[in-house]
Amino acid sequence: MTHRTHLTPDVAIVGAGPSGLTASAALGRAGVPTLVLEREQSPGGIPRHSGHAGFGIRDLKRSLRGPQYAARLVEAATDSGAQLWTEAMVTRLGDQRTLEVTTPRGLFEVQPRVLVLATGARERPRTARRIPGDRAAGVFNTGQLQQLVHLQHRSPGTRAVVVGAELVSWSAVLTLREAGCQVVAMTSELRRPEAPRLVSLAGPRGLGVRLLPQTTVLSIEGRDRVRAVLVRGADGLPHRIECDTVVLTGDWIPDHELARAGGLAMDPGTRGPLVDFALQTSQPGVFGIGNLIHPVDTADVAALDGAHAVAGIRRFLDGEQAPESSERPGVRLVATGPLRWVAPSILRPGAGAPARNRLLAWSAEWVDRPRVTVRRDGKLLASRRVWWPCAPGRVFRIPSDLLADLELTAGELEIGVE
Repeated sequence: MTHRTHLTPDVAIVGAGPSGLTASAALGRAGVPTLVLEREQSPGGIPRHSGHAGFGIRDLKRSLRGPQYAARLVEAATDSGAQLWTEAMVTRLGDQRTLEVTTPRGLFEVQPRVLVLATGARERPRTARRIPGDRAAGVFNTGQLQQLVHLQHRSPGTRAVVVGAELVSWSAVLTLREAGCQVVAMTSELRRPEAPRLVSLAGPRGLGVRLLPQTTVLSIEGRDRVRAVLVRGADGLPHRIECDTVVLTGDWIPDHELARAGGLAMDPGTRGPLVDFALQTSQPGVFGIGNLIHPVDTADVAALDGAHAVAGIRRFLDGEQAPESSERPGVRLVATGPLRWVAPSILRPGAGAPARNRLLAWSAEWVDRPRVTVRRDGKLLASRRVWWPCAPGRVFRIPSDLLADLELTAGELEIGVE
């Protein structure tokens, strides 16, 4: 039998991205022994290889470039006294929150009083998007591109097509420009591109990018190296765009394998674990934070999830937070209409308000002046008009006080927009 060193920290956090680092810093400052397990060689998550500015606006109240932002969060976590292990691969989540961990320093069994899953999200690869064609070199997702350029200091190619028109797609454009690669086209399957209108208008003009709405990628050509992309345009006709690089952006999915294998109740919409407003999952003492539970929001919103979870974690450690039981199951929030998911999605007594007093949702359609509705069995219980649009490709934020004073009786609450 393989020997594993047994550890029992008060809190173990899996993932050292913005949410995990922020939670560990807050817990460390509160004197809670915390161990952070990160599978990569360096902590910091996606921001550490995102060279553009705009990180930290909501949590640090300033705009930083990605590596600077990541370094600030790592410094805060280590200064707080939290232990930060890199190259620590969690291979199994078992009973009683027990983790099996493989590291260069040996094998460990970590059994914390509280477990926090902060494993983040990733973009779907080409195979999951079912894009046919040749299996040529030169196809990347945004993360792979940014690592290639910012960490390895290599060039992806000379002419690129960016698939997707979300904010992360424009991040890919900036990375390609820094590498000296010309962006010859950006495609979106939607009539109106996913990024905010100002970005979608200013981006093509300021960066010289040809934005192609209502355009679907049909196939990728090239045996050894990408030669072209075949697309169907808004006119319904096929068009061939010559390029040597294709960047597939957006289309996010949580890194949920550990949560799923550990038996947590999963949300079919987000494909991450179900959590209540305190970010506790279906298993008492196990919390889910960041883009694991709402793929995908900005790094600073994920970081604020980490800060928000600390209150629930400390209540659990102090024995003040009762475990889930038949008397305390909570009410399920279900997305309806154009909404594909809503998170957090369990309204439970005593869990308080969600982070920033906002529910997060994802829509498949544009609604310019949405009216958010709450129904049970089709009966309207509450509604509110909001001034920001409900748009595909970005998180739609719903004031959580819309649910105030609703009776937590049997039956799901249906959250929709009109």
